[in-house]
Amino acid sequence: MRILIAFLWLLHWLPLPLLGRIGNAVGWLMYYAIPKRRKIALTNLRLCMPELSETERVAIAKRHFMGYSRSILERSLIWWAPIPRLRKLIHIEPGVPQAEMESGPTILLCPHFVCLDVAGVAARVMPLSTIYSPQKNQPFDDLLRHGRERFGPVRLFTREDGIKPILRALRDGLPYFMLPDMDFGEKDAAFVPFFGIPAATLTALPRLAAATKAKVIPVVATFLPNYQGYRVVFYPAWDDYPGDDMVEATRRMNAFIEERVRENPAEYFWTHKRFKTRPDGEPSFYQ
Repeated sequence: MRILIAFLWLLHWLPLPLLGRIGNAVGWLMYYAIPKRRKIALTNLRLCMPELSETERVAIAKRHFMGYSRSILERSLIWWAPIPRLRKLIHIEPGVPQAEMESGPTILLCPHFVCLDVAGVAARVMPLSTIYSPQKNQPFDDLLRHGRERFGPVRLFTREDGIKPILRALRDGLPYFMLPDMDFGEKDAAFVPFFGIPAATLTALPRLAAATKAKVIPVVATFLPNYQGYRVVFYPAWDDYPGDDMVEATRRMNAFIEERVRENPAEYFWTHKRFKTRPDGEPSFYQ
């Protein structure tokens, strides 16, 4: 692992156009070298985009592997590049809503696009909190913590910590950077449509917003064309959210994410088994 970390450190010296092209080449190889993940990605795309031809879905899957590989190699910039250099690569639209974030409890909703770490950097205009998954390999764990902490104070929680520390952080004025769009099983989840398919979806976003009166501000990061950097969009805070119906509020979250995925389909995290948990009696999509 230390050799891999040293290799990543060397990569951060490369100009982004060269680093991005290397990432694309590695991702193209990954598409063919990792058949298990390729099958998951194509299964998800067949479920979510049946209107496309198989050729079109394969093309999206290949671009996804390339984008995912790029995001891994380009994390070397997040971990080690001088902060002024990194900031120049991040184009924020229309701007970081710092005044809103400072005015009261805020949840930054960040869907699982491959550049999500860039969204986290863009949001770091003030201390915030987020979920963190400890790694078994200590040097790699130290590196991930370094990458999250080098831009300023951050309060890190694990999923095992539960919801109370997150509530406390929101009430302390720390925006919560949240990624709730993965399948974590049926616990604290509801089957809510995602691309028309019932998907086990955490209801934590509306429950947290209701409990703390937090505003929800979505943020999505994607690649700019021609290796120019990254585009980070902060969307307006949602009106009248979450309301009284937590399931309907979760449905609204999925609908928003679906719209963003259709805008940049190759950059969503298709290699995750988003439909792994099925309602009683339904067979697995991935067997």
